[in-house]
Amino acid sequence: MSRKYEVTNKVFSKKGNLVAHKPTHTGEKPYECDVCNKRLSQSSDLTVHKRTHTGEKPYECDVSNKRFSKSSELTVHKRTHTGDKPFECDVCKKRFSRSNNLALHKRTHTGEKPYECDVCNKRVSHSSHLAVHKRTHTGEKPYECDVCKKRFSQSSHLAVHKKTHTGDKPYECDVCNKRFSRSKGLAVHKRTHTGEKPYECDVCNKRFSYSSHLAVHKRTHTGEKPYECDVCNTRFLRSDVLAVHKRTHTGEKPYECDVCNKRFSQSHALTLHKKAHTGDESYECDVCKKGFLKSSNLAVHKRTHTGNKPYECDVCKKRFSQLSTLSRHKSMHTGDKPHKCDICHKRFSESHKLTQHKISAHKRSQSFECDNCKKTFTQRQSLKRHWRSRLRDGLLLCHTCGKGIIQGQGHANEILSDDHFVCDKCNKQFPDIERLCQHKAKDHGTSYQCDLCKELEAREATGIGYICCVCDAEFEISTELEDHMSIHDNVQPH
Repeated sequence: MSRKYEVTNKVFSKKGNLVAHKPTHTGEKPYECDVCNKRLSQSSDLTVHKRTHTGEKPYECDVSNKRFSKSSELTVHKRTHTGDKPFECDVCKKRFSRSNNLALHKRTHTGEKPYECDVCNKRVSHSSHLAVHKRTHTGEKPYECDVCKKRFSQSSHLAVHKKTHTGDKPYECDVCNKRFSRSKGLAVHKRTHTGEKPYECDVCNKRFSYSSHLAVHKRTHTGEKPYECDVCNTRFLRSDVLAVHKRTHTGEKPYECDVCNKRFSQSHALTLHKKAHTGDESYECDVCKKGFLKSSNLAVHKRTHTGNKPYECDVCKKRFSQLSTLSRHKSMHTGDKPHKCDICHKRFSESHKLTQHKISAHKRSQSFECDNCKKTFTQRQSLKRHWRSRLRDGLLLCHTCGKGIIQGQGHANEILSDDHFVCDKCNKQFPDIERLCQHKAKDHGTSYQCDLCKELEAREATGIGYICCVCDAEFEISTELEDHMSIHDNVQPH
């Protein structure tokens, strides 16, 4: 005879089972562990619990010989061998080997986040996610690598890290044969072949291959910049951009050119710099044939021909050809002054104004000396103009051959002509010394030997475009740098 429990209408075949079930509703826990005093509602639960103290694992898998303390754990484990996934989501039909995994998965459809952090009020869908999240507040890293002693906040991160010691990469892409240490890494990589972008912005409908990229993109709509520099208080959308920015304060330059040993703070700045050795200007303007190292620089340059100004100020409707110029302009309306002098703490709306302040108020200077007459200059462009003046007066000497250089000589034309630079091998003309140097290295396999020529190096390519050789201020286009350089134009007699 079956017995029905009047609270839940659940039916039991035995009276004893009904009696055992009732305490789950009353909260009664009559069974106590004699080791740790934990109380449980059913005797069977106490039996299983005691195995955590004794280490007893009576249930063994006949395939892998792995042992378990509970029969239910063995049942679930066996599905890893059979591939059985009996629990199906009624929304997306995804299947799971465990019922609790299905229950957790369903929250991705309902948006339910029942667990809340008591520090920052962030809500998460899993209790385990909350436990991991709380470590961001406490700094706790309970998982330690037994090889290098590095610690991690999550066991999964430790597992991935350990593969850096073993070199284990068991997951291989069937398209390009690239190998990965994690199946998830392979799954994400495959999107580079398929073009799949499963993550969509609900504001502008732009799609992304990675959820992390979507999260960063959304900040462009909200204006959120969660990462702040503890030196100058500038804020950033991404932690990696903050890390690179901090090098402007520390002076760290971890990337070294294997040709000339020059060092850079950013890897892509090194990549661009290397093109200066090879003469590679992959991007050419189809209007004026000017070459560029970066496609973005070419795109900006083309606007000088089209007059296109795609960026509009939402306050005064003034339009700009570059986003960076618009950003600087907006500070006039907002009064924002993110650039702080590290000497007197005065703040400025633009980096070049801070630079100008440092030079005028704190007498920051850098000396460029003419090897011929020993005059010094505060910026390299002033020294170049000085050389041109001495060249016209017939007063310039070549430091390689010791002979005087006069206007009209091929050697002088190559170096300092105001109008163009002529190759002495093929008479081809170039608008500046950089392109002439690149041409000679590429087409003739030669380079300048004159000490003077070595002084006339190509501009430094950086992640932004053009860098001031005096104060390291950075600009996207050369004309901005030229305007900026006027603040350094100050000849000082030696």
